[in-house]
Amino acid sequence: MVQRRQFVLPLLAAPALLLAPALQAQEGSYPNKPIKLLVGFPPGGGIDFAARTIQPALEKALGQPVVIENKPGVGGVLAATELSRQAPDGYTVLLANTGPFAIAPYLQPKMPYQPLKQFSYIGQIAEGGYIAVTRPDHSAKDLKQFVAWVKANPGQANYASGGNGSSTHMNGELLNQVAGIDMMHVPYKGSAPAVQDLLGGQVQLLIDAGTVLLPQVKSGRLKALAVTGAARDPNLPEVPTARELGFNGMEAVGFQGLVAPVGLPKPVLDRLSTELAKVLAQPEIRAKFAAAGSEVQSRGPEAFAAFVKADNEKWSTLIKKRGIKLD
Repeated sequence: MVQRRQFVLPLLAAPALLLAPALQAQEGSYPNKPIKLLVGFPPGGGIDFAARTIQPALEKALGQPVVIENKPGVGGVLAATELSRQAPDGYTVLLANTGPFAIAPYLQPKMPYQPLKQFSYIGQIAEGGYIAVTRPDHSAKDLKQFVAWVKANPGQANYASGGNGSSTHMNGELLNQVAGIDMMHVPYKGSAPAVQDLLGGQVQLLIDAGTVLLPQVKSGRLKALAVTGAARDPNLPEVPTARELGFNGMEAVGFQGLVAPVGLPKPVLDRLSTELAKVLAQPEIRAKFAAAGSEVQSRGPEAFAAFVKADNEKWSTLIKKRGIKLD
């Protein structure tokens, strides 16, 4: 009970403590000072890419600096936790993504925040399917043949991930579930070492984002077996979707979007959401995301919140069925 109070009491006190700055933001002209954009991952990754792609245009639209602060840790949970404790005044926002907002809450018995209750959803930015890859010298030409190989070689197949509880971890478990196979999970500290061991032959499969795998596939160092989106990736038009290969239920996408602490005043929420939508409508912004294997998906506050809720239901169901727990 003592531990629970440590989490709950600050949350109960937060509305009273943070009410004044929130009202000030609502009544004043927003924004009138720099805005901090938290990113829960190191520079150079897919989430950081999304933040830096929209940053210059968002600064111009809002008339204030948008300062990116990378705060990596616990797969994005650290940054989300920090955001949940900030004033809901629109001056601290977060580049949210799948892991800390739809997966992590169901892998830990105690979380410092509840993604569906403690945040104001501003707008979705983009989403992208994942690519299932193996080494070029593997006998399988597509994911269907790879699954057949796994079944013919029990106990020999494993898949890499960027870490326990990551979207890449869940992608492998989703394939296990849908295809009726039992590949062993081999977690790494990030996607880069996972790719290196796949190239080295220590693991047989990785299902990761296009921002990570497209360069490897384009160069011929890795072979794409399928994509997990609802449609083929324009960057890999010859690669079939998992659904085309008969794996219904294998569809999965990673999302990015802007969120703020719960209780964001409506005028501030409306301003941020409107300007974000204008930024995402710019052809050059859309082209940058497309080149990285992602697709701009401009959803407003209500639609974005509904999308995240559905994603929570998807991954929580898989985690329960597979009995996945963090060590």
